[in-house]
This record gives sequence, C-alpha cells and structure tokens, in this order.
Amino acid sequence: MKKKKQPSFASSKHKAKDFRGTVRMLFSNLGRYKALLIVAIVFAVLAAALTIIGPRILNNLMAMLFGGNFQVSEITKYGILIGGIYILSSLLNYFQGFCMSKVAVRLSKKLRSDIIKKINTLPLNYFDKHSYGDILSRVTNDVDTISNTLQRTLSSLITSSVTVIGIPIIMFTLNWQLTLVALLQIPLALIVIFIVVKNNQKYFVKQQDYIGDVNGYVEENFSAHTVVKAFNGEAKSQAEFDKINNNLKTASRKAQFFSGILHPMTVFSSNIVYVLICLVGGYIAVQTNDVTFLATIGTFMTYTKLFNQPIQQIASVSSTLQSTVAAAERVFEFLKEKDEPDESEKRLTIKKIKGKVEFRDVSFGYSPNKEIIHHFNFTALPGQKIAIVGQTGAGKTTIVNLLMRFYEINSGQILIDDVPTTEMNRSYVRSLFGMVLQDTWLFEGTIKENIAFGNENATDEEIIKACKMANVDHFIRTEPKGYDMVLNEETNISAGQKQLMTIARAMVQNAPMLILDEATSSVDTRTEILIQTAMDRLTKGRTSFVIAHRLSTIKNADQIIVMKDGNIVEIGKHDELLKRNGAYKELYTSQFETGENF
Repeated sequence: MKKKKQPSFASSKHKAKDFRGTVRMLFSNLGRYKALLIVAIVFAVLAAALTIIGPRILNNLMAMLFGGNFQVSEITKYGILIGGIYILSSLLNYFQGFCMSKVAVRLSKKLRSDIIKKINTLPLNYFDKHSYGDILSRVTNDVDTISNTLQRTLSSLITSSVTVIGIPIIMFTLNWQLTLVALLQIPLALIVIFIVVKNNQKYFVKQQDYIGDVNGYVEENFSAHTVVKAFNGEAKSQAEFDKINNNLKTASRKAQFFSGILHPMTVFSSNIVYVLICLVGGYIAVQTNDVTFLATIGTFMTYTKLFNQPIQQIASVSSTLQSTVAAAERVFEFLKEKDEPDESEKRLTIKKIKGKVEFRDVSFGYSPNKEIIHHFNFTALPGQKIAIVGQTGAGKTTIVNLLMRFYEINSGQILIDDVPTTEMNRSYVRSLFGMVLQDTWLFEGTIKENIAFGNENATDEEIIKACKMANVDHFIRTEPKGYDMVLNEETNISAGQKQLMTIARAMVQNAPMLILDEATSSVDTRTEILIQTAMDRLTKGRTSFVIAHRLSTIKNADQIIVMKDGNIVEIGKHDELLKRNGAYKELYTSQFETGENF
C-alpha cells in the first residue's frame, strides 16, 4: 500500500464551522428516537413544573402561619401535599434521565456503526491523507462527547427552560413589583451568554481537532515504539508530542477561560437581584403593614434561588454544547466524505477464469499533478509467474494497487481475460486475487478463524490441508490448543510463522490469481526455505504477480518486469536479463554485493 502521509498539526487547519447546520444535523439524527425523546421531555417538563409549584404551596402555608392560623389538620395536609409533590418530581426526573440515557446509547451506537460503514466505503486515498488516530478519535472521543451531553445536559436544558418560563408566571401571581426586580438578571445573563457563545466556538473546534492530533501521534508512535527506541528517538518523540500536546492545552485553556466567565457573571447578577428583593420586599411590607407579606418575601427568595440555578445551568450548558457541536461537526464531516463510486449495479463476471491479465497503456498518479506510472503496457498469460522488481519508488506496489482497484487509473485499461476491470464490480475483482503481503496481518481470534478469513465456509479439512501445504501445520499442532489457540498481542509467534499462516490463508481462499509481496527478508534461512516452498505450491497453476525483494527467489519466474520511475525498462527471464547487462543485472549484482533488498 502507499504509505499514508503524516498528519499536519498546523493551526491553520482549524476553520470556523457551521454551528447551525451541525445542530440541525444532530437533531435530524435524534429524530429516529422521537418517541423516547417526547417521553423524556414530558417527564422533564412535569418534574420542573412540580418543583415550581412546591414553593407556591409552601407560601400559602407560611401565610397561614404568619396570620396566626395554627390548625394541625391544615398543616398536615400541606405537609403531605408538598412531600408528595417533591417525591413525584424525583421519580419523574429519574425516568426522564433513564429515557435520555437510552437515546444517548442508541445514538452513540448508530454513529459508531455509521463511521465503521463509512470507513469501509472510503477510497484508500483518504487514508493516505489522514491520521488513523484522528479517525479513531472521531469514533471514540467525539461520539462520547455527544453521548455525555445527551445524558447529562439536554435534560438539564429542558428543565432549566421550563423553570425560567414557569417561575416568572408563578411570581407574577404573588407580586408583580418583586417579579420585575427578579427578572432584571435575565438581560445581563443573555448578553453575556450570547457574546461568549458567539466568540468561543472556534476554540472548542480547535480543542476537538487537537485531541484527534494527539491520538494520531500517540497511535503512530506506540505502533513504532521499537523503532523509536532502536534509534534513540525518545527525546525527539517526546519533544514532538509536547508540541502537539501544548497546542491542545492552549486551545483548551482559551475555550475554558471564556466559558468560565459565564458562571461568575451570572452569580454576580443573581446576588445583586437577591439583595434588591429583600430591600424592595421589606419596603412593601412596611408600607402595607402586612405581616403575611413576609411569607411572600420568603417565597420570592426561594424562587429567586430556583430561578438563578437554571440561568447558571444554561450558561454552563452553553460551553458544553459548544464542545458537543465541535465534536458532532467532526463526526458529520467524516460521514460526508466522498465514498468510492457505487458499483452495485455492475454484475458482469467471468464464467471461467483463465488468468490472462493485460495492462494496456495505463497511466496513474496519486495526485493529479504528479503522474508516477507512464503508459504501462504488459500482458501476463494464464498461469504465468510475473515478478516485478526495481528500486524503491519505482512503482512496483502501485501496479499491484491498480490491479486490485485500490486506486482508479487516470487513463488506459486493465483487463482480466479481455474484460476491463472497470466494467466489473471492484469487490468481484478483488475476490479474483489472493494476497500475501510483506506486512503480515493477523487479527485477535483463533488460528482457525485467521486462516479462514478469506473463506468463512472453509471446512476443517481444507484448513488443515492448506496449513500442511504452507508448512505451518506442525507448528500449530505443537501449540497447547492447536488450531483453536487464540492469537493476541501477548502471543509469541515469529514473523516467519505469521507469514506461513498468511500463505495458508491464501490457499484456503483458493483465488484463481495471486499477488505476493515476497516477505523473506526478515527471517532466517531455514524459514525462508519453508516460505519459498509454500509460495511455490501456492502459485502453481495460478497467474501470479510477485513483488520481488530478493532477486534470487525469482529465478524461475516466467517474466521479470524491471521498473524505474514508473516505466518498464526491461522484460524477460532471469538468464536473459543477466545476459543483457542492463538494469536487471545492475540490480542483481548490487544486491549480492551489498545484501540490499528492493
């Protein structure tokens, strides 16, 4: 595969985002859980309404007491009523929280499923340009941020909104003058929230992006930790991480600093209003000479405290929502990336594969302004073993990528049995080739599951037969659980043993053609012989393309393609090419003199 580019950590990558558009898209995704949301909203509204009614009933009780009416039955009735209201309010809050948790979990599941489906439909050139860690951050951190907001914040926002609307209505029924005083804090709070939200969103966007950058760098360095240590690169790695981590710290500090202004400003305004209510209420009580008005003052102080809480919550929620929208933007950005063209309508197949492969005037470049394969022409006849050799960067792996349709050619045609690959579904084209790559890939699972990965219907007999042909059966049987042994990061298996397993996997797949990235450069001589023998058995009777690293292993190839700068410079058999004293002999001689692999 073409090596992916390193992620860019420049601050210029962070652009202003579409806040409203992202919110609309988020609510659109929530629409499928409409029933649960409605139940949660209804419960939240009822719970908030009961919380608001409680002090109003308490006001009647206090007025009765201040008026000298000490009837035990009345006091008991009010006590039971108030207690029942608060118990019911608590139950409603629990059930609405339960409903919101279900919505959050289901949405998280959907978003993660959508991201994984998206990964499988994206062209490979997307992964050339983006860090794997950044993609992982979208699946984990960003989706978690959305989920946490739905569980903890959305219900609080609903409750706060109902409280902000309901309390002034109740207060007006008690005393309109004190109500006007209590409402003085709303304009100030709204102005502060509007200013902060408008100017702070960009910092939350940067914060989420830098989290992706940190994840990308950590993923890259941990996967190559042995290389870092071998070249004493710990200090350099640490310095680079500190630089990226400092970017995250700076963005996070700015985001939290401006968000932090909201709380003290709202608390300050509410304290001023609290004092004014006491002063104005006391003045009214003195002027009217109404002792029972003291109960109203007490109720207003309770309502003011209740009223302050949702304003502070809304102010606090605004910063959380900004972080959530920034996370949602990254998720939806990824989901809107351009897919590989849909080819579900392409049903053309080859009834009986012979294995003729033709490159007809093929040109290709990974970027529009840099072509690396130039008018490539070659024909592989059925059953031939074709070796592709050349210096690093000559275009060997690119030819294989084009053959598998991992990338689309700029011009020309690639044909299999005289049928252009572009007229067949790319999944079908890929099913025609078995692949054994230099970088072995085994997933966490049993040996049997790994070997049957390309053919899930393979029987145990077929798996064992393939392993015997791949010279790996004896090794597997020496393990404690044999074919049922689970492979994971703790499993101690050599590179050669892994390679033999991947050869067995290709044998089980039983594809009519093969692509082999010869992988014997990092194993001992005995294992190399085992791998080479297994690969010879695998290629027998199949059209095979071998990216050759050790030229001594391709002496029996039917055709050897020598590439340089995306062009074929020589074609022929091993002995013929040596006699020409050209590019191949130069490669062959230099390899035996220096031990170099290509």
